[in-house]
Amino acid sequence: MTPSQPLDWSLFRAEAINRQNDRLQHLFMILFALMALLLVIPVVMIVIILLQKGWSALSWEFLTTFPSNGMTEGGIFPALLGTIWLVAISLLASVPLGVAAAIYLSEYARQEHWLTRVINLATINLAGVPSIVHALFGLGAFVAFFRLGTSILAASLTLAVMTLPVVIVSSWESLQAVPQAFREACWNMGATRWQTIRHVVLPNALTGILTGIILQVSRAAGETAPIMFTGAAFFLPYLPSGVMDQTMALALHLFTISTQVPDVPEEIPFAVALVLFALVLLINAGAIALRMHLRSKKKW
Repeated sequence: MTPSQPLDWSLFRAEAINRQNDRLQHLFMILFALMALLLVIPVVMIVIILLQKGWSALSWEFLTTFPSNGMTEGGIFPALLGTIWLVAISLLASVPLGVAAAIYLSEYARQEHWLTRVINLATINLAGVPSIVHALFGLGAFVAFFRLGTSILAASLTLAVMTLPVVIVSSWESLQAVPQAFREACWNMGATRWQTIRHVVLPNALTGILTGIILQVSRAAGETAPIMFTGAAFFLPYLPSGVMDQTMALALHLFTISTQVPDVPEEIPFAVALVLFALVLLINAGAIALRMHLRSKKKW
């Protein structure tokens, strides 16, 4: 084509294959959007049902008083406080151990070494163990063998063991996501492996580690079987004074008043479920806000 000839715009027209690819792309976009919407719909329906059936029972008195009249009246304060106890102590037990295991697997372990294979196998098997088996393990190990008795500490350690795989896997993936060039730059400056992990790798992996902690909180707060045999009580007329005491918990309290206590007003179980849902949502929201704040400071 010479400069004097007019431009042939037909050369830029979309061919049939281009139009077919565009239609296919839009089809998959709509399909994935519908799949994402299907994940949201159950959550919205749960919230609506809980609000409709349980909102009338919610009040400040409901949150700050003890159950009364055979748990058919009163509030949920000891169960609410006990749930916070259990989640907090399980976090203190599982997060340091899980992150330490992830650091070893990611930064120190040789992938073909027998110890690495044993740890990976143990993590996979631990993730697949049913919660009722964790309950029996907690009963035998922490309650009987270590003689902690049925206590907050025994129940929290049982929850920590149950949620360890989530913390380990999420932390390991976060550590692996940190570019290898960051480590090599530190080593070239004379930093030791631990200095590199502490000052470079861990700060950049913290957002992903928080994701595992969020998942751990959600599961620990909602489990019933692991705490039923190890530290949670159906009803206590007093608050625990330490980690060696028993406690009530929202998940077990909800199970009890829904299945074991007759003549409970319909709105009370839904109100307990709504409080449990709101507690988990509040803790997760705080962790997500912290994660977003840390992510905004990343340079990569």
